[in-house]
Amino acid sequence: MKLTPARHLSPQPPSVAVRDVVRVSAGSPAGVSAAEPGTGPMPDASVLAGRLSGAIGGAGADLSAVVVDVATGRTLFGHRGDRPATPASTTKLATSVAALASVGPEHRITTRVVRGAGGGIVLVGGGDPTLTALPAGREGGSPPFASLDDLAKQTAAALKTAGIGQVRVDFDASAYQGAGAAPTWKPNYIPDGEVAPVSALAVDKGKAAPQDPTKRTRVADPAGVAAAKFAQLLTKHGVPAKPGRKVTGTGGAEQLGAVQSPPMSVLVEYLLTESDNDVAEAVARQVAMNKGLPASFQGAAQAVTQVLTELGVEQGVVVNDGSGLSPANRITPVALARIVSLAADAEHPDLRATITGMPVAGFSGTLGPPRYSGQASRAGAGVVRAKTGTLAGVSTLAGMVRDADGRLLAFAFMLGDGKGYVNPLTLDRLAAEVARCGC
Repeated sequence: MKLTPARHLSPQPPSVAVRDVVRVSAGSPAGVSAAEPGTGPMPDASVLAGRLSGAIGGAGADLSAVVVDVATGRTLFGHRGDRPATPASTTKLATSVAALASVGPEHRITTRVVRGAGGGIVLVGGGDPTLTALPAGREGGSPPFASLDDLAKQTAAALKTAGIGQVRVDFDASAYQGAGAAPTWKPNYIPDGEVAPVSALAVDKGKAAPQDPTKRTRVADPAGVAAAKFAQLLTKHGVPAKPGRKVTGTGGAEQLGAVQSPPMSVLVEYLLTESDNDVAEAVARQVAMNKGLPASFQGAAQAVTQVLTELGVEQGVVVNDGSGLSPANRITPVALARIVSLAADAEHPDLRATITGMPVAGFSGTLGPPRYSGQASRAGAGVVRAKTGTLAGVSTLAGMVRDADGRLLAFAFMLGDGKGYVNPLTLDRLAAEVARCGC
């Protein structure tokens, strides 16, 4: 795929001719469409700065912020915009853009079953984080996830045709390398269910009780549990099976069945709307594999950074994971706004799922009610589309909005230094001020 670099952000807005104004309804999520970014006059930078400075109030010391005109790449407002800050889950914007730009929006992740040694079979993980053993319609999300039961049906049919009456189910999770948890993660993340141990083979995101959405506990060995569940499903479909052992080197073996994840565009939309850490880590490793790097935390971080550099975001991004759980990640507001602008640019249609996946203020995902329901932020409801980020002492918001004159603007607001309480409603108010501006 040919990567077109981003427009570099400039500190001064140019003079532009007033264009036909397209009003955007704040009562409907349709108002956040990324089409025709130049529609409407560009805001006066000094007026916008005055409004945002008033909204910043006492948060200024801990706030980094930038607002950018998408059509020109010009910076309209900056408050420590080049200061690296902890991005939390806005890291997922970097992960998503890198994945779409490298593997492409149609890429799917395959889970296979192949013949193994000694009459056994091998369940081979390709890194699909959405593989599910739940019945259709109970996957806990809108995309049609790959079904472990469908894979068992395929495999059982192939084994019966070959006259094989019973099998041992080994498993291969060697597509990923390294530890299942990042060295910079806090030790409570996995026990608290924020994420499962990262594995190339897992079912239902490694949840111990996937049928109960109120329970967050994760299993210690996602690959082994996936193989055990697959053995149960094979038995249900008429081929008695028992769980086996971990193996490697199955690349050239005869395939007995395969299922595929939704396309990368759907995975990106899902991980951004739901802020899903498991899917984000898997998507980052797809970037690493595409770039010929180890599918590990280090390899994924290196690959994401490499792709962003190829796109023109060569400064301001230091990541240690794909999800943003690491408090050691550092991204500048300028870099986040540039990433959003890239995804909104008509020259990069393959990145569009980054825009459509971001939650809509007051309507969906992590920006759903009660956010954007108060008087100070209501102007952003249905107009702001953005990714949230939350860690202890950190709150971030990065996305895009059409202002009152229909001009498409990208923004990044980053609050807190990891110490003490931060109020995300401060960021909602800032985004609402951008939406309200017809200046």
